[in-house]
Amino acid sequence: MYPDFSYLFHDLFGTQPDNWTSIFKTFGVLLVVSILAAALFFYLELKRKADEGIYQATNVKTIVGEPATPWDIASNAIFGFLIGFKFVYIFQHFADFQKDAADVLLSPKGNWLAGIAGAALFGASRWYERKKQALPKPKEVITQMYPHDRIGDLTIIAAITGILGAKIFAILEAPSGFFEDPIGTFFSGSGLAIYGGLIGGYLGVTWYMRKHQMPFWPTADAVAPALIISYGVGRIGCQLSGDGDWGIDAAAQPGWWFLPDWFWAYDYPHNVNKAGIPIEGCTWLHCTRLANPVYPTPLYETIASFAIGGFLWAIRKRVKVPGMIFFIYLILNGFERFWIEKIRVNEVYESLPFQPTQAEIIAVILFILGVAGAIWRKRTYAPA
Repeated sequence: MYPDFSYLFHDLFGTQPDNWTSIFKTFGVLLVVSILAAALFFYLELKRKADEGIYQATNVKTIVGEPATPWDIASNAIFGFLIGFKFVYIFQHFADFQKDAADVLLSPKGNWLAGIAGAALFGASRWYERKKQALPKPKEVITQMYPHDRIGDLTIIAAITGILGAKIFAILEAPSGFFEDPIGTFFSGSGLAIYGGLIGGYLGVTWYMRKHQMPFWPTADAVAPALIISYGVGRIGCQLSGDGDWGIDAAAQPGWWFLPDWFWAYDYPHNVNKAGIPIEGCTWLHCTRLANPVYPTPLYETIASFAIGGFLWAIRKRVKVPGMIFFIYLILNGFERFWIEKIRVNEVYESLPFQPTQAEIIAVILFILGVAGAIWRKRTYAPA
């Protein structure tokens, strides 16, 4: 396993683990890659739909030559404060950052003097930049924008609201830890529920779409392949880092000649959670492995996600009913996650019948919504 890049470089080049490259956490890097992958496929599909005339351009008015507004200066100053507040602190406490980058970044600790200096510098630079560009008489410029021109904003909105939703649902899944340490749990870099991220991102993006008058169903169809492909990339991060999203103890090896043994059962050595028993002779930071090999469920979900994503991508031009691709995505996503939960370690709701997990409940809801929505769109769709 590769909890961070130093372990990856050790396997590739023989360098010593836990060096400065350990600041690059494998799961965090793959999370960023998954967001970028979603943005790429989302952009490609939005642009294709715009080229086919499904989207119409909207006029956007901007004022050129205005001096900096108080909000321009304040927003830049806030950004500068965060840069100075955190980066100087990281430089001063690099060992702590190297050990757990997420906890340092998300903690309230920082260098206040550097933060104030950064705020002053960034705020002043914004004011001076706009002052140089100011015109005696500001003028109004109208530009045309399609949905794919807004992919940067859509990606940022989806990432922020998705991570927030993932954190909230992870807390709801195991509330005891949150009540013991609310601030530490909420701002911890670990603990993200994928369905919370999906719901949070959906709410954030839907709000943005309504604000900018983007048609809902074509956009929902466009984002469906991107979501499941992004999910598959994220699960690669879970598998490579060993973040605890593994399965239950694996049954006896079936002896399949066409698959390696680790495809069936894996003990996740050097996992980022430091779960299991010590690895004999290991003196690194991450020196544990699971006592009993388990099903590598993140690997299975990666394969399933890419298969679903490839299927949706293949049929996206053939399906003419708006919204149908999105509802097919809900059906396949719910089906995949419900069954993977049967061999996956997770918190269960013991007070409910059958003791389901949070993911199983949401998966069933998504499956039902997908079937009902597909039937509804099919019956109510009237071609132009």
